Order: sequence, then C-alpha cells, then structure tokens
Amino acid sequence: MPERLTKAATRNIFYGGSTFFLVVFVALTIHSHLYMTGTSAPSSALSDGVVRGKAVWERNSCINCHTLLGEGAYFAPELGNVWKRYGGDQDREAARGMLAAWMASQPSGVPGRRQMPQFHLSDQEVSDLADFLEFVSRINTQGWPPNQAG
Repeated sequence: MPERLTKAATRNIFYGGSTFFLVVFVALTIHSHLYMTGTSAPSSALSDGVVRGKAVWERNSCINCHTLLGEGAYFAPELGNVWKRYGGDQDREAARGMLAAWMASQPSGVPGRRQMPQFHLSDQEVSDLADFLEFVSRINTQGWPPNQAG
C-alpha cells in the first residue's frame, strides 16, 4: 500500500514551490526593468524637452482621448507612432511644423467629426510635446501597434 502524503511533505512542497516561484518572479521583474531602461526605451535618450513634453501630456490629460502605445482612451488616434506618420523619421523640422499647425488649428469645426479642444499651448510647450512624441516613437514596441495608422 503506497504511503500517504504527510503533513511535513505537504509543507515542504508548499514552501519550496512558493520560494521557487518567488525567485522566478523577482528574476523576471529585474529582467523586464533592465530591458525597458537599457534597450527598449533607454533613459539616456531622455532630454529635458522630453521630460517637459511628458508633463504637457499629463497636464492636459491627453490620455483621456488618445492612446499611447495602446494605453489610454480610444476616442482619438493612437499617438505612439504619430511622429513617423508625420514623417519625422525623414524630416524632423517638417514634422514639428505639422504638429504645431495641427495643434493651432484645433478645433477644426468640421461638422460630424470629433473635435480636439484648443489648449492654447505656448510654442515651447508644443516643441516639448513634439520631443516627447519623438521619443515615444523610438521605443522598441516589438511590432505594436500592428499597423502604421495606429
């Protein structure tokens, strides 16, 4: 007749399994952190303009309408790759000009279309927001979003 699982064996399996999976969880967390800060979006690429641009993004609650790399609301377009859609990877100054013109022309007043409010951003704030969107477009998202339109 086979032996039954004893209390001591059950306790050892529980503690051993818990310890093993805790170590795996901590190792994967450290690996993810190192990948994000060193490879995917290196913190060395963070300029003062990028940091100020993120503050503009947060202060104006852009994420309440837009998505950024799939996170946020789905009322307005994805902005994780807007820099590339505006041609910023080929002509940086033209993309900055297009972004500034788009922000200045809002709301467009086209009937039946969703309207972006006018935030009355200064030229410096628009430039900082462009720096932030340029940084975001360079993050290695491993193929996300799946198409150029966002």
